[in-house]
Amino acid sequence: MRAALLHAVGDDKLDIRDDFTLMPVGPTDVRVKIRATGVCHSDLSVISGVLPMPLPVIPGHEGAGEVVEVGDHVTSVKPGDHVIINWTPACGTCPNCIVGQPFLCMTYVMESFSLARFRYGGETPAFGMAGCGTWAEEIVVPWQGAIKVDPEVPYEVAALIGCGITTGVGAAINTAKVKPGSTVAVIGCGGVGLSVIQGARVSGATTILAVDPLESKHALAKKVGATDACTPDKLMETIGALTGGQGFDYGFEVVGKSASIMSAWQATRRGGDVIVVGAGAMDDVVPLTAFSLLFEGKNLLSSLYGGSDVRRDFPFFANLWKAGKLDLDSMISSRIKLADLNDAVAALRGGDVLRQIVVFD
Repeated sequence: MRAALLHAVGDDKLDIRDDFTLMPVGPTDVRVKIRATGVCHSDLSVISGVLPMPLPVIPGHEGAGEVVEVGDHVTSVKPGDHVIINWTPACGTCPNCIVGQPFLCMTYVMESFSLARFRYGGETPAFGMAGCGTWAEEIVVPWQGAIKVDPEVPYEVAALIGCGITTGVGAAINTAKVKPGSTVAVIGCGGVGLSVIQGARVSGATTILAVDPLESKHALAKKVGATDACTPDKLMETIGALTGGQGFDYGFEVVGKSASIMSAWQATRRGGDVIVVGAGAMDDVVPLTAFSLLFEGKNLLSSLYGGSDVRRDFPFFANLWKAGKLDLDSMISSRIKLADLNDAVAALRGGDVLRQIVVFD
């Protein structure tokens, strides 16, 4: 089968080849034929080394497809079912799962660093990003990593729900619990940032500021729910105009940089919530003072995978889309083929695209 392989961090080009095979399906595994997969900034972070992964690795974690084979012990899905890939499968028995935080489960994440489910060139092993590797025609995942979805939901939409929508909308609904009538600032208007904006809109926020250096993104941000937009250099001025200088009730950082975390902090009022959504580097230190952490009374929250229980939230977000409450079609900037992935990665580096979706034949 075909897939796109990263041999080493920093490689200019992915190795797109057609000689991949998969490990056999185990008793608790599911084999999925990928129908659509997103090109997400986290994939770029793997290629650049910001997010460490074992090598060689097939990127891709935001995907949807059709079940083609299940292990003997799998009862949650059957061949022919449409599924969304869950890149953080919950084991159900670890301390995080037991206390209701399945998005923090590390059982299968850690396994993905030692279990190479792909082979190429004969018997050379290759890993899948986060245990997935959706930039391949087929993947094998634990049964918890394949969540059944209504077949009426198009694969492209289902793929977006697999990461960008769940991460962003979930950050607003699950992590921040945005209140009706509140004010929200969103730093970064890529695919996940636009999802945060939509989550804030669905939650009833009355003022939603989109902040992005590319003015070309402002119109779409407003289309999906932002009431206002500005570039970072106009942020302080806009805080004054929209909040009287008080700051916003919620400040979301959706870039993954310490500088933008500080921008979200500065945009948030005393006693407000600052939510970190972007995936940053391990050596990027946030320069917050102990004085500010205490006396400004702000809550600094992390939102990993939107704080979601995907068994509940994947169908919930799909139903919001079906009801016309989430605009996912506008977030797809282009539909491409697997062979176009190197161009897609280059476009993602440029920052001008939102979600490019690989659609498989």
